[in-house]
Amino acid sequence: MATELDDGTLDRPVLGDSTRVRPEQIADDAQALQAAQRLAEVFAAEAAARDRERRLPWAELDAFVASGLWGITVPRQYGGAGVGSRTLAEVTAIIAAADGSLGQIPQNHFYALEVLRVGGRPDQQRFFYERVLAGDRFGNALAEIGHKDFKRRTRFTRSATSWQIDGRKFYCTGALFAHWIPTLAIGEEEGRDVTYLVFVPRNAPGVEVIDDWDGFGQRVTGSGSVQFSQVRVEPEWIVPFQASFERPTTIGPFAQIIHAAIDLGQARGALQAALQFVRERSRPWIDAKVEHASQDPLTITQFGDLAVRLSAAEALVRRAGRFVDAAQAEPTERSVAQASIAVAEARALTTTVSLDAGSRLFELAGTAATLDDLSLDRFWRNARTHTLHDPVRWKYHAVGNFYLNDKLPPRHGAL
Repeated sequence: MATELDDGTLDRPVLGDSTRVRPEQIADDAQALQAAQRLAEVFAAEAAARDRERRLPWAELDAFVASGLWGITVPRQYGGAGVGSRTLAEVTAIIAAADGSLGQIPQNHFYALEVLRVGGRPDQQRFFYERVLAGDRFGNALAEIGHKDFKRRTRFTRSATSWQIDGRKFYCTGALFAHWIPTLAIGEEEGRDVTYLVFVPRNAPGVEVIDDWDGFGQRVTGSGSVQFSQVRVEPEWIVPFQASFERPTTIGPFAQIIHAAIDLGQARGALQAALQFVRERSRPWIDAKVEHASQDPLTITQFGDLAVRLSAAEALVRRAGRFVDAAQAEPTERSVAQASIAVAEARALTTTVSLDAGSRLFELAGTAATLDDLSLDRFWRNARTHTLHDPVRWKYHAVGNFYLNDKLPPRHGAL
């Protein structure tokens, strides 16, 4: 278990595999926000070094789980805090402002919990909720590269005695650190292919997690590959997935509001870094005829513009959270569509502001901010990498089509 040292950093034991940390019990939304603020202060201290050195955040993740934050969406009837989507988004943004990679790693953990809430049987919910409250963390193995043919995608098949999974996945954020890897797999049901989410134990025979993520951003999210070779799974670990999109559910907007929160947090982090650098290190432009860069009227104006748009993005994320909560409470075709549109509006702006904040940091701070040892470029690199999860241009299309033609958006995890 990671422990906090006197200087506020975390010790980092060498771990051969993911460990289990018995979490604190978070009771409500206020306590969740307080825990996130405490952790963010510790996580921020070495975020630049972790990114620069590609240092995997094992100790930080142990502390993250130990705080109880990974269990905050477990419903109250199962012993969790059952926090609202607005609170989950703010917790995510707080952590992402400190470290964009640590903000993203739990995204699919919470996504899997939502799939379980929507489509899991009570016995499955009880089992996995208990595991999460005991300290288990979920990764993901959802995406594949190049396999348009369903027959070649990751599949699970049934023999006379068991079920097994075979296939390969990529962009498997968090799988490296996980105890369970929720995996999209295709099985045959009544002569047709159907997609399920299968919770696969990280240490099951035939599972190989490969740390081959080399993207220029989100460097330590563990977003590499997972290979499944005749991996035996139990039927109790198989949760309907495709069926959950054949009726109105909040899986899509729930997933997307966490993505919006990650971008929001990275924009906050970039803005704070820019403010600090300009106050403490930047030199004023000669034509401004001021003593300090923070007195430059054009610089002041640029910061004002960025702050206004960041505030607007924060407001849209909070608003989207209310729509998602309402749709979770009463999922109808209209309420889920409204939640998806509200989240798409938020994502459109958080995408823009996170990229702009990461770029303007250098414009406003000056050449000295580009020195490699500062790693200030991580804010833009992280934002650019994360905002590519799904194209923002389609968010605008969905929003416009909804208001202009009353066209309800498609139901899937990317909108």
